[in-house]
Amino acid sequence: MAKRQDHTAEQQSVRVLKVGERVRHILSELLARQEVHDDVVSASNIAVTEVRMTPDLRNATAYVKPLLGNAEDDVVKALRQNTAFLQREVAKRLGLKFAPKLKFRKDESFAEADRIETLLRDPKVARDLGDELED
Repeated sequence: MAKRQDHTAEQQSVRVLKVGERVRHILSELLARQEVHDDVVSASNIAVTEVRMTPDLRNATAYVKPLLGNAEDDVVKALRQNTAFLQREVAKRLGLKFAPKLKFRKDESFAEADRIETLLRDPKVARDLGDELED
C-alpha cells in the first residue's frame, strides 16, 4: 500500500490558492470565448475577479462582475442556471480527482473600495490624516 503524503498547512494553502486561480482562468476563458450558450451571458463581458476554494478543493465560489456593471443580478442568475455546463468544463480542464462544485456570486469589492475612498475624501478624515502626516 502506498504511503499517503503529508503536506504542511502552508503547502496545502498554496495548493488551494493555485487551484482557485486555475479555476478562475478556466472560467474566464470559457466566458471570453462565449462557450456558454446563454443570451444573457453571451451579451455581457464578464470578469471573474476571484475564485475561493474550500480547503478540501470540493467547493469553489466564483466572484463575477459584468464589465459595464449592467444587470449584475441577471448575469449571476444566468451563470447559476448554467452551472452544470461550467462545472463539467472545469472538471475536464482541471484534471483533479474531484471536480469542485461551483457557486457564483456578484463581486461587491469594487463598491466597498468606492465607499472607503469616499470616506477618506471626507474633509473631517482628510483633516485628521493631515495632522498625522505633519508629525
